[in-house]
Amino acid sequence: MSQNPNTAEIEREQSYLDFLHERLDPEDEVGHGLCFGRLDRADGSRLYIGRRGLFDGDEPLLLDWRAPAARPFYTATAAAPEGIRRRRRITTRGRTVVALDDELLDPDAADDYGLTGDAALLKAVTAGRGDHLRDIVTTLRAEQDRIVRSEHTGVLVVEGGPGTGKTVVALHRVAYLLYRHRHLATRGVLVVGPNRAFLDYIGQVLPGLGEDCVVSATVADLYPGVTPDLTDPPEVAERKGNAEMAGLIAAAVWSRVTVPATPLDIGFEGHPLRLEPEDCRQAVHAAKRARLPFNQARLVFRREVVEVLARQLAARMEAVVLTDGGEALDGGAVDGSLSAAELKALAAAGVVIDPDDTGPRALLDEDDLAGLRAGLLASPDVHDVVERLWPALTPEGVLDDLFARPPAGEDWLLRRDRGWSAADVPLLDEAAALVGGARATPRAGAIADRAAADRTWTFGHVIVDEAQELSEMAWRLVMRRCPTRSMTVVGDLAQTGAPGGASSWDRVLGPHVGDRHLLERLTVNYRTPAEIMDAAAVLPAVHHPGLTPPTSIRSSGVPPWRLRTTPAALPAVLADLAVAEAPDDGTLAVVTPPAHLAALADALPDTARVLTPDQAKGLEFDVVLIADPARILTDSPRGHNDLYVAMTRATHRLGIVHPGPPPAEISALGVRARPRSPGRG
Repeated sequence: MSQNPNTAEIEREQSYLDFLHERLDPEDEVGHGLCFGRLDRADGSRLYIGRRGLFDGDEPLLLDWRAPAARPFYTATAAAPEGIRRRRRITTRGRTVVALDDELLDPDAADDYGLTGDAALLKAVTAGRGDHLRDIVTTLRAEQDRIVRSEHTGVLVVEGGPGTGKTVVALHRVAYLLYRHRHLATRGVLVVGPNRAFLDYIGQVLPGLGEDCVVSATVADLYPGVTPDLTDPPEVAERKGNAEMAGLIAAAVWSRVTVPATPLDIGFEGHPLRLEPEDCRQAVHAAKRARLPFNQARLVFRREVVEVLARQLAARMEAVVLTDGGEALDGGAVDGSLSAAELKALAAAGVVIDPDDTGPRALLDEDDLAGLRAGLLASPDVHDVVERLWPALTPEGVLDDLFARPPAGEDWLLRRDRGWSAADVPLLDEAAALVGGARATPRAGAIADRAAADRTWTFGHVIVDEAQELSEMAWRLVMRRCPTRSMTVVGDLAQTGAPGGASSWDRVLGPHVGDRHLLERLTVNYRTPAEIMDAAAVLPAVHHPGLTPPTSIRSSGVPPWRLRTTPAALPAVLADLAVAEAPDDGTLAVVTPPAHLAALADALPDTARVLTPDQAKGLEFDVVLIADPARILTDSPRGHNDLYVAMTRATHRLGIVHPGPPPAEISALGVRARPRSPGRG
């Protein structure tokens, strides 16, 4: 149980908080939640814990939560108190202390402090949900804290079921890494989420922790200048996400290089020049050996072609001028070599000539050759030949051509519509990596602004949330953003819903890091009541027998229910339920298959969020109503995962409305009668 300290204790903590604020720099904007905890140690000393550190000389007035000495605030338990007698959580509103929660860790100190429990954590996880993820740095638990502070330097995979705090772990790990490794701030941290609603939901957490060098984006945001406006059929999106697309794109790029079957004649300032097929072949080989992106390799090819033509032109200019009769004006041989008479004359003049070296003397030096090369590089005729044999490409042009004229056996790629889908973004990025798109013009401003405009920007660390949704091609895009492979990857394979999403971490990460990734698992569900989790656990038990659902630590006392209706009455029934079930201080969402989205959005009150399972991923609401679970199950190959996601979004109550008979997965739920609408008697 919890003990609420008296008013004097609150006043005492308020006085200390005021003292801390006085020590802040006047321009320091840290205000909300500056101090949120206190540790009373066995030696009688105290440590205050907060968002940042404050010192008086070497004495800590406030300890940054990421500092090693602050770790017991998250990890100490009654079984392993780590030298802590009491842990106090301090709740503030603005700069005012409004509540204190004490937890006794030393049973021998019961007489001093009174008996207390874990009230702060349960208060946080049962509180009403707002539009943004609540800042729960004060309730980070031991299992989570161990992962947050992991010193693993490569890819850390955090797997956990609904409500285990995967997102909390990922975001606090960012803050911890930026604290421990200051150099990461110079490159920034990328947070990849499943959709914009999710990113907005978590967007207030990191600024609240004092980090402002973090870029948040969906995969579709990571190709500047392109906004997806098309939707692929699920089967097409899945095939586009397959790693085999990388080979198709590479073939499409390099197929644009041509070696002519016959010689090419080129005119340059009145001189006829000829480019032989073998010359072109050797130039192509030299360019490919450079292992550069296509457009940069094109410059090597052009240089090789120009060199061939420059040498050819120089040889013509070195040749002797002939008379109309075909004789050399100097009396020598037509090829410019010295005659026997000329050699004898030179010998008589005392000039010694090597008898084996009777060829012509060069008239052009290296400066002259450089001038010829420059002239050829500027020649429109030479440019036209290079463009014909090795054209400059754009990523968009490569994919446009691939979709308009797919290779044999790949007719599924055929598309006449202009525009791009979300599944095209990793393909555009792949093409850009092969083609070698230009870097963005450097711009002033924060890291987030600069990185958002530059596809080639690489980050110091990358967080991938709901990582199970990324396709193999999307992983190739993400890996290009972090060559050091410093990543925190969080997800749940039982919630994979996207076409081409992950079924195995080894499969999606193996091609990039082999077996050099560390897997950590979260096992405690803080969010979902046991009644709801027990009902939802049927789905992973059947479809993912190797995955163990997390254990819920709390009960709401309200079992989930189902209600049968008809397809025609579905919108009206849900509208009535949205009113009847609306929490006094919290959020309500209706999760529906895409087919019903528009109709339900029109029928339901503005206070209800209407989302598909994909849009609801990563979010949480006090009350969740699910519409047409049978359609959710059948609308996609991973419909069972989508229903699992829908059933585990609620923190308090869950209801399911099914037109027709219930699917087997929910048939065991208790049946509820339809509520009367406010307008009916």
